[in-house]
Amino acid sequence: MTERRCREGMSRKIVPLTGDRLATLPPEVAGCLFWEYAPVERERIDTEDRLVAKQAWLRRVESEWGGCGQVALLGDEVRGLMVYAPGSLLPGIAALPSAPASPDAVVMGAAWVAPDRRRHGVGRMLVQAMARDLVKRGDVRAVEAFGVQAGPATGCVLPAVFLGATGFR
Repeated sequence: MTERRCREGMSRKIVPLTGDRLATLPPEVAGCLFWEYAPVERERIDTEDRLVAKQAWLRRVESEWGGCGQVALLGDEVRGLMVYAPGSLLPGIAALPSAPASPDAVVMGAAWVAPDRRRHGVGRMLVQAMARDLVKRGDVRAVEAFGVQAGPATGCVLPAVFLGATGFR
């Protein structure tokens, strides 16, 4: 677990993503199913059922592959999220024009940082925590990410600028 003190004196730490922590995120972040479900499946899930669907996906991935995310905490408050998994467990990739991911790669899917924490190193901390987790696993050969060149960052699809700033090419 990574822990740092920020200017406000509260500790920032990175911890594994769990269903309980997922439930404390803003609904538009917790309910983003872009990566977790194929487009047709995703459209069939009602807005009020999105968190439950994401928690079900999280449990399935944890049982098949292991932990698949990191959360940034400021004190006890969730201020950032990173979700990653093998491409085969992220069916939403099929909707992307540059799909599929390499079969031996883990895909960094969704990432979100609270607006008041952006440009404070939280995103970089999440990427580094993901990298540490994957190195410990020992069987990951590559990490891939899909980004958008323009438009607002939704947390569902990352801006290419963020990816470039954190070491992706």
